[in-house]
Amino acid sequence: MMIQSEKAPPQPPSRAFLDTVQEITRIYSSLPPRPSIEEVEAATSTLDTVNNEEQTKLNEISMQEPPHDVPEDLFSVLQELKKTMVLFQSHEQRREALHLLQLEKMFQTFGDLIQRASELVSGDTQKEKPHTLAEPLEKFARDDVITDETLVKKKEEEQTQKNDFKAEKFLSAAHGSSEKLSLMKVATLIENCAKSGAEILDLRGKLVDQMEWLPVSIGKLSDVTEVDLSENRIMALPTTMGGLKALTKLDLHSNQIINLPHSFGELINLIDLDLHANKLRSLPPTFGNLTNLIDLDLSSNEFTHLPETIGNLSSLKRLNVETNELEELPYTIGNCSLLSVLKLDFNQLKALPEAIGKLECLEILTLHYNRIKRLPSTMGNLSNLKELDVSFNEIEFVPEDLCLAVNLKKLNLGKNFADLRALPTSIGKLEMLEELDISDDQIRVLPESFRFLSKLRAFRADETPLEVPPREVVKLGAQEVVQYMTDFVTKRDAELLPSKKKKKGFLFWFCSIFCPQQK
Repeated sequence: MMIQSEKAPPQPPSRAFLDTVQEITRIYSSLPPRPSIEEVEAATSTLDTVNNEEQTKLNEISMQEPPHDVPEDLFSVLQELKKTMVLFQSHEQRREALHLLQLEKMFQTFGDLIQRASELVSGDTQKEKPHTLAEPLEKFARDDVITDETLVKKKEEEQTQKNDFKAEKFLSAAHGSSEKLSLMKVATLIENCAKSGAEILDLRGKLVDQMEWLPVSIGKLSDVTEVDLSENRIMALPTTMGGLKALTKLDLHSNQIINLPHSFGELINLIDLDLHANKLRSLPPTFGNLTNLIDLDLSSNEFTHLPETIGNLSSLKRLNVETNELEELPYTIGNCSLLSVLKLDFNQLKALPEAIGKLECLEILTLHYNRIKRLPSTMGNLSNLKELDVSFNEIEFVPEDLCLAVNLKKLNLGKNFADLRALPTSIGKLEMLEELDISDDQIRVLPESFRFLSKLRAFRADETPLEVPPREVVKLGAQEVVQYMTDFVTKRDAELLPSKKKKKGFLFWFCSIFCPQQK
């Protein structure tokens, strides 16, 4: 009978073995925190954005033509200087992102070494696993190596609160601090917002002056409903903006935006859009897709015309196109049937389209500082119009049809200087009128129907050569003018009555003698 030998007990690790494991653990634990997944993605997005921006700028510089009085060689030096400046600025913007990615690459090397050490200590080369030594290394390997979906799952399950807190903290810092945010920091903020499901992104006046583009990763903010990027120096929006599907409010005022990407029309849930104080000259063809838009501010840009697709904005209620170079309005403006406020001041308009009369919900229409000579007769269809300002134009006469807009409360016809010489004779139909300005016009006599403006509270006629009523009456106030016109018409009618009676008596006597009555 053979005697089976007993299994030899495992040998305890040597002191040198223990020291080696402890040294590995000490070195790794001394490292600073590893960049998060969001920070790595932000760095990658930053590099993509900078590369795109750099190439676009270099192409624009290459396409520039020298002025006719500048030697080509000298202009070539200027172009090279501009290109070098672009490369320099790009280098500065890349620096932070490149550093972080290099740091992440080194951590990957550390992680691979820890993983290898963990496998060696845990038993890949030994029959028995020295658990007490393997556990620290396995923990490092599990927690710090970004190689597969394991860590992504771990991030989702164990660090959701941490990510939310980081995003919250970053947003709070952005609001309360005077520090300007670099492209890399904005990209990181976007990643954190996307991870936490934030709904509001406020970067008003927070971007560094050198930042003219947004990170392409902004398209990840599919849950965001409000974005404020106003008061920065942004020149262009990335095509990925179309990814903000939930966006209802977008504020881009006071930037340097030259055009909007074609993908802008994908923001179909937009309700409020502020683009004033930029450098826009046109809108993309897809702009008409924004059919839920209610408020649109295009003022203080460089528009010479609006596209016909503006008529597709069927929900639009307020449109501001002040301070542009508009020469005309598209006839499709009449399709914006819900429009209640239309501001067209400080443009080059010479006329309004007849289609303006279709805007039956219109309450406020301002047109001062244009070149308009006549108002369309369809203005009388604006039954809800309460305020009309056509001051500082070249108005030659006001159509009688305007007096059918019987809800008008404020009417400014002033500063038409040598052109406007009379008010419509039926102005008295505007019984709701409270304010009327005819300053600096050439009107000498008010219409007789003026006496019916019983609610008039403010009447301005400075530098207008009024004779009826005389200037001393105008100075007494609006109701004194109304009363004067009432008395004037009454007195005139009374003076005409006896004359009419005399004419009637003579005619009756003449006819009774010389005109035989018919039987």
